[in-house]
Amino acid sequence: MFIWSLIGLVCFFPMLNNFKGGVMAFHKVSKHLQHVRAIQVVEDHRTGYHFQPKHHWINDPNAPMYYKGLYHIFYQYNPKGSVWGNIVWAHSVSEDLINWTPLDPAIEPDKPFDKFGCWSGSATILPNDKPVILYTGVIYENPEPGYEVQNYAIPENHSDPYLKKWIKPDDNPIIKPTKENASAFRDPTTAWKVNGQWEMTIGSKVDMVGISYLYRSPDFIKWTLVDHPLHQKENVGMWECPDFYPVSIRGDKGLDTTVIEGDIKHVFKVSLDSARYDTYTIGKYDTKKDRYIPDEGMIDSWAGLRYDWGNFYASKSFYDPSKHRRIIWGWANESSTEIENVKKGWAGIQLIPRTVWLDSSGKQLLQWPVAELESLREKHMKLSNKVLKQGDKVEVKGITAAQADVDVVFKFRGLDKAEKYDTKWDKLFPPETLAKNICRVMSTTKQGGLGPFGLLTLTSKDFEEYTPVFFRVFNTQDTKHKVLMCSDAMPSTLNHKEYRPSFGGFVDVDLSENKISLRSLIDHSVVESFGAGGKTVITSRVYPTLAVGDKVHLHVFNNGTETVTVEKLDAWSMKKPKMN
Repeated sequence: MFIWSLIGLVCFFPMLNNFKGGVMAFHKVSKHLQHVRAIQVVEDHRTGYHFQPKHHWINDPNAPMYYKGLYHIFYQYNPKGSVWGNIVWAHSVSEDLINWTPLDPAIEPDKPFDKFGCWSGSATILPNDKPVILYTGVIYENPEPGYEVQNYAIPENHSDPYLKKWIKPDDNPIIKPTKENASAFRDPTTAWKVNGQWEMTIGSKVDMVGISYLYRSPDFIKWTLVDHPLHQKENVGMWECPDFYPVSIRGDKGLDTTVIEGDIKHVFKVSLDSARYDTYTIGKYDTKKDRYIPDEGMIDSWAGLRYDWGNFYASKSFYDPSKHRRIIWGWANESSTEIENVKKGWAGIQLIPRTVWLDSSGKQLLQWPVAELESLREKHMKLSNKVLKQGDKVEVKGITAAQADVDVVFKFRGLDKAEKYDTKWDKLFPPETLAKNICRVMSTTKQGGLGPFGLLTLTSKDFEEYTPVFFRVFNTQDTKHKVLMCSDAMPSTLNHKEYRPSFGGFVDVDLSENKISLRSLIDHSVVESFGAGGKTVITSRVYPTLAVGDKVHLHVFNNGTETVTVEKLDAWSMKKPKMN
């Protein structure tokens, strides 16, 4: 997905074959830059309402939770520079998931069991309202190679809703790896209970087999490896940042991980180290066999379902008991070089937290920005029943186009003009990259039948730069229609040294009413787009040179022979929240 020789660590990434403060492949170590503090913060591409600290490098969201009226987010952070290194668990709190107050780092590498890094993990709230963090550390003992271990941390004062101070007890580490997985053993999940015992899972691999090791404990301290994994899969590589949680078969209410039976399914999500994106399956948690079994027909591999078909990795979910919902956080990195990150004084954002629930079909998840985001809406502009013929571009005026929330419904007369789906694509492109490659080949400038139509975001005055988010509808041989959603960074900037990928995903949507919706969150260097009510989500990071600040424009467009109508469009300027 990204230029991984230039950008950083996710979920964990220590180099354990020769660990001396380095990191594994895919992460470039630049010790000479790790301690270069930000002299200034360049604002051109800095986001207005996405989560960021004041400066420096961030990556994985860790251990999100709701505790005593406050939301907590921890995250991997370099307090000394804008490239990966010196990682601590930074900590911020919020009453609404939008406005954030920073606290001192919760966990720093200062013990024998984590002095080579405090890496990703999760939070579990035990009975009597006692939160516990499980996280990965590294032990390096000459002449032995380094190995990954699992540690725990507890609040110094449980009555403090801010959880300002965390203690790492001396009986850490509480879990050590077996010999065959010492260098691939990380990112413990939130725990759940089965038959009176706590259980949790840890990501790993053996050769190219992705493995989710299962551990069991009566007291959350003494953990025993179960004789079989929770789940495993051949030919997928390392499973990072696993997540395992229940979803209700009916309705959109979230469930705590302690719910293991009833009218539910389970979601098993992993971050694929080799592929650099998050994939998930939906299935059954067999509590008698203590195994997760994906539903029949689920693609349990690189070509499977994704939370997001764009720049999104290392996600972590939590249950919000105050509003009975499950929320996921995901990290979006920069594609800039390390030198550029040092110059601008920051790198990385957390994407808008999303509510997630099971689609009525039971075959995929739906996602939507948390409702609290709407509190940032101010200037409002509307369009209705605006006809778009082939080649039409209509500007959406009256809002701050660089920092906006846009929600639009497109309507068309029928599906007769949908172009034929070219089956050669199925042979030419691998399944996991099929949609993005069709988006690359069939860009906004390629005239279609029904589509391309959608939004032109972050557009310069004369269209030298623009980031399109759009749909194409194809007619297939079995008389069904295939809907493609794209977010294309190719025309986003005149700086052709930037990484400018085309992202795409198919949308499993009913077109019987000849309508499809799109919501895009536009924020200077990020465009998060939700197609068909959250069935398909794509995030793009982009770096315009002309379309910055008050020089940004927004348009709806159509480049298909079939006329498309903007049935309704609502667009808002977005205020800046209190952000760390």
